[in-house]
Amino acid sequence: MKDKYDIVIIGSGLGGLVSANILARQGYAVCVLEKNNQYGGNLQIFVRDKNIFDTGVHYIGALGKGENLHQYFKYLGIMDGLKLQKLDEDKFDIITFDGEDQEYYHAQGYEKFANSLIEQFPKEKNAIHQYCQKLKEACNSFPLYNLDESSKGYDRSYFTLKVSDYLDSITKNDLLKSVLAGSNFLYAGYTNTPFYVHALSINSYILSSWRCVNGGGQIADLLIKRIKEFGGEIYNYQEVIKFNFKNGLLNSVSTKKGNNIKGDIFISNIEPKLTLEMLNGRGLKKAFVNRINQIKSVIAGFSIYLSFKPKTFKYINHNYYHFKHPSDVWTSQEYSDESWPKAYMISMGVKRNQSEWADNLTAMTYMKFDDVKQWESTFNTVAEESERGEAYEKFKKEKADIFITELEKKFPNIRHCIQSVHASTPLSYRDYIGSNEGSMYGYEKNTDNPMKTFLSPKTQIKNLFFTGQSLNMHGILGVTIGGVLTCSHIIGKEKLLGSIKKSLAD
Repeated sequence: MKDKYDIVIIGSGLGGLVSANILARQGYAVCVLEKNNQYGGNLQIFVRDKNIFDTGVHYIGALGKGENLHQYFKYLGIMDGLKLQKLDEDKFDIITFDGEDQEYYHAQGYEKFANSLIEQFPKEKNAIHQYCQKLKEACNSFPLYNLDESSKGYDRSYFTLKVSDYLDSITKNDLLKSVLAGSNFLYAGYTNTPFYVHALSINSYILSSWRCVNGGGQIADLLIKRIKEFGGEIYNYQEVIKFNFKNGLLNSVSTKKGNNIKGDIFISNIEPKLTLEMLNGRGLKKAFVNRINQIKSVIAGFSIYLSFKPKTFKYINHNYYHFKHPSDVWTSQEYSDESWPKAYMISMGVKRNQSEWADNLTAMTYMKFDDVKQWESTFNTVAEESERGEAYEKFKKEKADIFITELEKKFPNIRHCIQSVHASTPLSYRDYIGSNEGSMYGYEKNTDNPMKTFLSPKTQIKNLFFTGQSLNMHGILGVTIGGVLTCSHIIGKEKLLGSIKKSLAD
């Protein structure tokens, strides 16, 4: 390590790696510090029975040529290196409900998307066209979403408009509303979710939808490769435990290993609440600390990872979003022991030269942190482990079995195809990703008080910035844009976006 860096980034999630990539290519001396063995946060993968499973990247949108994430990834120098498989263009997402044989398709490309839904709901043509137009209008109201360097502000009307209210305004068909909102696992949608969260998430997948061949870890690997090419440094097993000040500014950070890393500017890619806890009030007004600590985190998740016996389960080139009842689209986070799980999302891993047979499947549902609160004092990662005990393993096994029983309703033979089952709980997400109480997507956005949950990358400490999914947007596209926004406060917005557009034009 150097004696001092221009930029020190704490945490190697996507936001941290994007920020490091941008700043290193702009000539800054950059250092990234990661507490765990593996880099990437939600980009992490793991292997069971020789099968690669994604932690958080089940599929990605807007990677078609000229689309917004494609443009950002091209600038970051990773687009050409990605190994991708496009999902079924006629049905990349399928929405289903208990007791119904009918499957409802989401197709790629706005024309196909609309025509497919109109075919399924022929009396709702106007509502479907209105919905598509509204999605586009909302996305056009967010400049950075479209690599727009204009200084115009966001259209704040989308912050207070609920998705559910908008759908009520265009149709009385409750089933259509549930189908349009059926992929809301992408943002943990609930009754108060703002329309802009829905629009910015859904739009990118309608443009184009892709799976990462052999997992999303390749995104982190490529970003790190580019960071190093531009002279940046990145270290794992370097858990930051203390921020150090001199003359009112951050001067250095101390790690658990005893290193003291000095810098001019610091970017925290760890969860803001945890960052504030580490700062212990230094340099911050109490009102600022209280405001962030009072923001509610998005619900956590429970996932099962199934490895299949050879040639027993067919590969499916689309995702399933399933609900026990159409009304559960907005209420599946509210469950009892008896009703859990009320909904789930299914995705599959894809490998090079994918055959007709699947190697594995991931199924995800919601789970409250309270369900695992009795084990909250334990910690478990590759780098550090404390024993959670037999009761915890029994809990996971019982929940996994209930979940598989639900999957059997859709895939009656699935249990006989399974070679092994692994599960992750809110504690797994908390420990490996560093999210508050295992939150899936950072902080909850709420139409009742939208600006309260909108966090700026700037903090009250002049040389400390935030980045990551707990700011304005989550997901691969959202966090990438967030990284650009963080760096714009350091480099200057016009200069940075000008640099991005110039590189894309060359």
